[in-house]
Amino acid sequence: MTVLGIDPGYAIIGYGIVSHDRCGYRPVAYGCITTDADCDFNKRLSLIFDGMNRIIEKAKPDCVAIEKLYFQNNQKTAIMVAEARGVILLACQLHNIPIYEYTPLQVKTAVTGYGKAKKQQVMDMTKRLLKLKVMPKPDDAADALAIAVCHTHAAGTALRQQLNSSHRTL
Repeated sequence: MTVLGIDPGYAIIGYGIVSHDRCGYRPVAYGCITTDADCDFNKRLSLIFDGMNRIIEKAKPDCVAIEKLYFQNNQKTAIMVAEARGVILLACQLHNIPIYEYTPLQVKTAVTGYGKAKKQQVMDMTKRLLKLKVMPKPDDAADALAIAVCHTHAAGTALRQQLNSSHRTL
């Protein structure tokens, strides 16, 4: 199974592609789609969409795992990230790739076994599971890898069976 993990945003969109089989995990690729703050927001959305299409066409993932949005304070930022997330989901849907969503709590629990793990703990465990020498930079790429690992952990569980019956399609 090849999973494309996505950490949504509009300035930096992290992606991580992980292959998983009985032998374990293998990082295939990771990185970020970036947009310039000086660029018109609608153009930024177009760049995100184009970048996501290129990644999907190259990686040909079996599924996509994306982080659900969680915001406490800034509504303007939340709306902009939600719009960027929408074009990401659209790109995935146009390629007919099943989409699964995970909360930060689910990602932390799947990767570390503890839902209140600190960011550094999640990154360290992701690095170990993927046998990486160094953690990817920026953090958005590392987060995307953790999201992909989360999905591989959930696959085959009762949670996965429930999500399979209700996976998100647009």
